Amino acid sequence: MFGGHQHTVSGGWSFFEQSHQVLELMVILDGSQITNIRHQLPLTLNAGDAVLIAPGTLHTNKNASKERPLTYMCLHFDFENVLLRSRIISSLTNRLIPAHSILAEKSRAALTRIVDLCRDKKQQSQFRVRAEIEIILLQYLQQLDAITDQITPGRGTQQLPFSDKEAKTARDIALAIQDRVNSRNNDPAFTFADICSSLHLSNGYGHRVFKKVYGVTPLRFINREKYQKAQRLLEYSGNSIEQVAYLVGAANRSIFSKQFKKWSGMTPTEYRKRVKYQRHVYSKDRTGYFE
Repeated sequence: MFGGHQHTVSGGWSFFEQSHQVLELMVILDGSQITNIRHQLPLTLNAGDAVLIAPGTLHTNKNASKERPLTYMCLHFDFENVLLRSRIISSLTNRLIPAHSILAEKSRAALTRIVDLCRDKKQQSQFRVRAEIEIILLQYLQQLDAITDQITPGRGTQQLPFSDKEAKTARDIALAIQDRVNSRNNDPAFTFADICSSLHLSNGYGHRVFKKVYGVTPLRFINREKYQKAQRLLEYSGNSIEQVAYLVGAANRSIFSKQFKKWSGMTPTEYRKRVKYQRHVYSKDRTGYFE
């Protein structure tokens, strides 16, 4: 799951406090932005600076100027490699990445390539654009891997905040959650306690280990999986919204609609319309690729 855009906003712009279930990368192209991360001092980002925001981090963004416009690029992305994910979260996130650093340069280059691909979408098939974006993301992850290796050289398990056993346990939990969410043979309305019981783990131990390894709570991970499933069903199936609600374990359409709006910022009906008619967003000041 990934999505990105380039956007120019006017002076005085601000965005309400939010958190994401995935990593968020922001690069400033022109102007200055103030990023407030809860329980931290504010970060002031100028042209060329970047920030990686960890999953589950409550934060706000605003234009530092009341008069000048601000142009930024933003990317939301996630991936399955537990060890790299943990190193990125512990070593690179929620801090200012200065413009002159290798990480800022690599981040800007990757985002620029994605935006350029989307501008040329009429010249290429949607499949080709998607495939090339995924290649760019994989290359970017390779670069992040190399950068975290320089920060923590000789990365053995002693450099990681969890043991091999804990990594395996967390991975087993993640796979069990994904199976429960996506299998047609399982009741979609399950709890984390059900997952732990199936793996013969106590709830407390399972919660601690999962958050230690993945950097997010099990509930946030479950919600991410359900959100992805809901997106797929709304985009590609002929199911009604009531049926989608049942398939992701919601008690009724109303509860599902409220939860989906919390996840995506729009109702399921609005999301379906956007996917059908506005999958790509283009204008003189906003360019992007969304998935």
